[in-house]
Amino acid sequence: MHFILTFSCPDRPGIVAAISSVLADKGANISETHQFSDPDTGRLFMRLAFVAPNTNSLAHMEHCLNPVAAEFDMTLRLHDANVLPRIIIMVSRFDHALLNLLYQVRVNWLRAEIVAIVSNHQDSAQTAAQAGIPYYYWPVNKDNKTEQEDKLRALVKETGAALVVLARYMQVLSDSLSAEMSGRIINIHHSFLPSFKGARPYHQAYARGVKLIGATAHYVTADLDEGPIIEQETARVTHNLSPEDYIATGRGVESQVLARAVKLHVEQRVMLNGRRTVVFS
Repeated sequence: MHFILTFSCPDRPGIVAAISSVLADKGANISETHQFSDPDTGRLFMRLAFVAPNTNSLAHMEHCLNPVAAEFDMTLRLHDANVLPRIIIMVSRFDHALLNLLYQVRVNWLRAEIVAIVSNHQDSAQTAAQAGIPYYYWPVNKDNKTEQEDKLRALVKETGAALVVLARYMQVLSDSLSAEMSGRIINIHHSFLPSFKGARPYHQAYARGVKLIGATAHYVTADLDEGPIIEQETARVTHNLSPEDYIATGRGVESQVLARAVKLHVEQRVMLNGRRTVVFS
């Protein structure tokens, strides 16, 4: 079996040796390892990918690791790397980020299963039909917002989705849903946060004459556009470009940044560290 182990704990001597000893006892071969000791918090963050030929279940491997986790006060998660994570994508009218995610899954660069597409518009219904993915058209207004979010909760439970991706979904999720699914909703913001937040960021950038524009993928929190950042990218622009040129350039950056962030997440390469992230790329 192929596993991915991630954990964080107060840093002290003996942690890596203890984990390695358990894996060695199970005949495991470590294929990839990353670690980071945060000097500000005194916590160790670690990710290991390994093959365990003498282990026949995830539960058995977890049972073997639990004593070490208790000894070192670890927040530990073990994943079966052969199981494709299930994803729900939410989109409004701009579909460039959605289309790129569908493509990256199709060519197996992004190893995940898209189990549903949810939208407050009908624009992407044909795209979902062509991909063979269930499409849910849920218009949102101030009167039915709670009802529609309850539908999303039910859909997450029904499909077993591990992640919700906001691929230019232009509705603000409630504080309660954001808190409930903390670390399980990724948004692409069409700006290089924290600059130019809010509406019409490319027009703001154009008005300020910036020479770099960009996009930011981050986890959704109750604080709008303030969640822990996973991935960012910039593109150079010049004075002779129009706002529409900025938007066209931004579409490509947004699509790439979101796809990379989702890939990092589903491969268990992102670990929350307060308001920041540790990303083992």
